[in-house]
Amino acid sequence: MSRNSNQLRPIIIKKIIEAPHAAHHGGAWKVAYADFVTAMMAFFLLMWLLGATTEKQRKALADYFAPTLVASKQDSAGSDKFFGGESITSVDKYPNRAGQTGTRSITIPRDAKGGPKEASGRQADVTHFNALQRALAVKMQRSTGLKSLAGKLRFTETRDGLRIDLVDDADFSMFASGTDQMTPQALALLREVGEAARDLPNGITIRGHTDSAQWTRDPTMNNWRLSAARAETTRKMLMLQEIQPFRIVRIEGVADREPYDPKNRLNPSNRRISITLTWSDAHPEPTG
Repeated sequence: MSRNSNQLRPIIIKKIIEAPHAAHHGGAWKVAYADFVTAMMAFFLLMWLLGATTEKQRKALADYFAPTLVASKQDSAGSDKFFGGESITSVDKYPNRAGQTGTRSITIPRDAKGGPKEASGRQADVTHFNALQRALAVKMQRSTGLKSLAGKLRFTETRDGLRIDLVDDADFSMFASGTDQMTPQALALLREVGEAARDLPNGITIRGHTDSAQWTRDPTMNNWRLSAARAETTRKMLMLQEIQPFRIVRIEGVADREPYDPKNRLNPSNRRISITLTWSDAHPEPTG
């Protein structure tokens, strides 16, 4: 009996199936992580560019990556062969002014705001400003009387336009001390500036500056009145150079409140006249 029982004992087979190890070490998470790292690198590169570039440089970068006129106007105005097989009088797809229905024969592309493209207008201004600077530099170098005054003209591109500063120093003054009477050297210098700017369409602003010196005990006179008077004298001198009156959009005197050298308010360079040729889209030429 015991012998038969041993022969009938069941045989138990135990199988252990382990979870696949490869699932933990798959490649999907690596792809997602790589995308995340790439996005973070692009983000930090963008932050660095915003902090390390000027407004003008950022504008150039934006223009570089913006869609070009050809790309943005595909399927309009004959993008596929000649007018895409349509008539020259067909209505175009360019953005136009309100109420304007343009045809492909006459419509000029305009920006989304319905105005002329700003970039093209300001680029033309920059070209004119650069030409003006070169012309003045050549005249100053060729003239024996003006060559020594070349350093008194300083050009700065600002958000308002091209600013031309006529700056005093220890050996040169545009005006007799405490007056708005312009010296002969300053008249000659201003004459060259006026002739160079005569044929440009840009508006003109004139700003008078003084230093912080107390030059009078007369309570009726101060640097505010003096700087404004000198700006007005400059305007009159420009009129003698046949500058059109409507181009003068503003004159003002700011006394010593905008020093050229903030660390030394008595520095002669703080006494200056600033003539700004404004962007043409800021002060357009009047019509009618």
